[in-house]
Amino acid sequence: MPGERAERAPRRARRTAGVLAAVAACAVLGAGCGIRSTSVPVDAGAAPTRVPCRTAAGQADAPPPQTVAVRVHLICASQLVTVQRMVQVDESRSDPLPVAQVLLGELRREPSADERRAGFSTAVPAQLRVGGARKGDPKGTLRLSEQPEELPTEALAQVVCTYAESEPLGTGGSVLLGGPGTYAPRKYLCTPETRSRPDNVPTVSAAELP
Repeated sequence: MPGERAERAPRRARRTAGVLAAVAACAVLGAGCGIRSTSVPVDAGAAPTRVPCRTAAGQADAPPPQTVAVRVHLICASQLVTVQRMVQVDESRSDPLPVAQVLLGELRREPSADERRAGFSTAVPAQLRVGGARKGDPKGTLRLSEQPEELPTEALAQVVCTYAESEPLGTGGSVLLGGPGTYAPRKYLCTPETRSRPDNVPTVSAAELP
């Protein structure tokens, strides 16, 4: 009957509105109604590193006889971190040049398996060599087989900080370095900023050297 159909139409409209309202509420509550929310990727930055930058030194075997501990700077987590190595040279008794050669050899050497697991690496070229001062050089100068400024910046930072913290080679956190050419040596500084950002190695002009 026409009157009955007219009465049913508002009821259907009310039921439809109620269903739509429930769907909208479930969309807000998401999982509460069994409806999966849309996955939107969020860039939260790089995941925190798990690299410890620390070797298991305490678990190492007893050092070989006639060896002493030295400290060299390796790269870990984009910074310089000191690592202890056992070598056959006594920093407190040897001449500066043998000490410089041994330390450079340690910097050139591929990190051990333990060091690699801890995240250490080296940027020092395998072919890099070091020699003593030339005539006219200030006392304590070391001459590298490559011009210091032409080395990778991280490699130069490794050499500078390793030498600067070695008693026979460094003076006040600095070291005098030259290259194979006729350029005068420069004083390179190892600062906290150098260790945290090895792409920046401050120098003192050759004209300012004593």
